[in-house]
Amino acid sequence: MTLASEKRILVVDDEPDVRNFLVTCIEDAGFKVESAIDGVEALEKIEINIPDLMTLDMVMPRKSGINLMRKLRKNEKWAKIPIIVITAHAHDEFGSDDIQEFNSFATRHRPKITMEKPVTPESLIKAICEMLDVKPVMDESRVKISSDEKNEIIKMICNSDEETLKKIREALKK
Repeated sequence: MTLASEKRILVVDDEPDVRNFLVTCIEDAGFKVESAIDGVEALEKIEINIPDLMTLDMVMPRKSGINLMRKLRKNEKWAKIPIIVITAHAHDEFGSDDIQEFNSFATRHRPKITMEKPVTPESLIKAICEMLDVKPVMDESRVKISSDEKNEIIKMICNSDEETLKKIREALKK
């Protein structure tokens, strides 16, 4: 199985906070990531280096996600780029024209996955890994603990005296 570190993802979203969140989540899973603020910038980056997968917002200035997808599907080199649509406007009036246009795509041209904002890091990485048939790079420094263990630790901290809290703070700084 291919590793995440061998794949390059292009994140396209006009909202800086969302774009930075998506980039961070994807980088944390070990992928190489580039970002673009809209469809125009995304197209410029794709012309230079075709990504292995793209996350795409639908409603953006200059060139919307729908217009970018239409352009990609017309180009033989770009038509097969896997796309995950990530949108906040799947069910509101603001994105209704884009949604209608999106729904009019022939099934073979539609992205396989559409996610509604806000997305969780876990669901995003799972979708990317499934589409690319890759394993995320596991961060060995992160310790996995159950929610019961987390609750136990929280209780211990909440019930600690001031001196113990100072020691905990110092330990966490290391």
